[in-house]
Amino acid sequence: MNMNSSSSGFKWEGAKITPLLSLIVIFLVLWYLPPPTGLTVKAWHLFTIFITTILSLILKPLPMGAMSLIAVSVCLMTKTIPMGQVLASFSSGIVWLIVSAFLLARGFIKTGLGSRIAYHFVSMLGKNTLGLAYGLTFTELVFAPGTPSNTARGAGIVYPIIMGLNKEYGSDPKDGTERKLGSYLIKLLFQVNVITSAMFLTATAGNPLLVSIAADQGVELSWGVWAMACIVPGLANLILLPLIMFVINPPELRSTPEAPGFARQKLKELGPMNLHEIMMMMVFLLLLCLWVFGTYLGVDATAAALSGLCLLLISGVLKWDDVIKEKSAWDTFIWMAVLIMLSTQLAKCGITGWFGTHMQAAVGSLHWTAVLIIISLVYLYTHYFFASMTAHISALFGTFLTVCLAAGTPPMPTVLFLGVASSLCAGITHYGTGAAPVYFGSNYLKVGSWWRIGGIVSVCNVVIWGVIGGLWWKILGYW
Repeated sequence: MNMNSSSSGFKWEGAKITPLLSLIVIFLVLWYLPPPTGLTVKAWHLFTIFITTILSLILKPLPMGAMSLIAVSVCLMTKTIPMGQVLASFSSGIVWLIVSAFLLARGFIKTGLGSRIAYHFVSMLGKNTLGLAYGLTFTELVFAPGTPSNTARGAGIVYPIIMGLNKEYGSDPKDGTERKLGSYLIKLLFQVNVITSAMFLTATAGNPLLVSIAADQGVELSWGVWAMACIVPGLANLILLPLIMFVINPPELRSTPEAPGFARQKLKELGPMNLHEIMMMMVFLLLLCLWVFGTYLGVDATAAALSGLCLLLISGVLKWDDVIKEKSAWDTFIWMAVLIMLSTQLAKCGITGWFGTHMQAAVGSLHWTAVLIIISLVYLYTHYFFASMTAHISALFGTFLTVCLAAGTPPMPTVLFLGVASSLCAGITHYGTGAAPVYFGSNYLKVGSWWRIGGIVSVCNVVIWGVIGGLWWKILGYW
């Protein structure tokens, strides 16, 4: 079956019918099943909508934005969630920060500033792909301690540089060259963003929240303690990750011995920075300062990003047409807002609390080491059900910490394991944190590849932090 309309651009391919019908069947079967003991019918129906939505993002019978709007429609038509709560997530600061990051990245590319920065990286480290990878990894690490938004750091600072490199090396999914360099750097630096988020208390917004929750249960964790505990396993993770990614998602471009000289020649041809580049750089530095010191200045990261975008519009660096034509930004805006709404409502309906109660009953008789391992793994992989690290922490961290401490686990390693997992968990999906949809929206990897690689890397991360972190924390006397 193939229906086309040249006037409307409508196209329905028969290959999409099977996953669509499969989703409908799964939805109906789950919807009419009786809810598990302890859950209301409304909570079970919400869980059904959420599971079906996640499956639809994998099977993609329609674009993700379209499937997300269908989920919204089902929530409203079945009266599972009222209108006000459904639409509330579209005003979420994290969603608008994502959109702003997309548009700021457009400024780097349009002005050529991204290319200029990329040439500097190539001139210094461009003899091979691994050199580029470690240079960008180091950049993430340098920014991490003072950037309390992993989205601002990853999507606003590092991502535009990656896109500049991809452009200069001719790696573009539009012409089928995504594996030349782009897919490697995009997936690697997203995972690096997740790891640096785990290394410092101030590296992501959720970390101070979990420290506050831990303090309520008698476990105090300062900035210095967190940094000391995570620096050794974190550095080990960052050193090994580019090599791991080189094996599981290898770039086609391996060695470029002539690249540094070529880059220096390009920089010479570019000449001095033009007015738009200077303006873009000034806005970039201003945003960097606001993102780093925003907590002390009382400036929200999203407010700073939107203000920066306005400055680019006023100065003419970006035109309004650039904003409305950035389709990836607005597509992401829709599906990310819907996922945040669904995950928030899951917690409000008591589903996450119900899950934690059953976990406590299941592991209560085990040795504390087994409890800590099991709970940490379950906590990490339940992030498949969350579109925000902060929402995940709010919903489950306190419950899972209580389960572990009740089983006799040492308090400090327990908070650290769960705290690190609160960041590492974001690497398994393309919607798990604010930076994820920005990187994924570059279209260098399909959903299946993104999830497969994210799953493999998550196992490697767990082993690195479990073994090296555990030994380091033993040396520090935490257990």
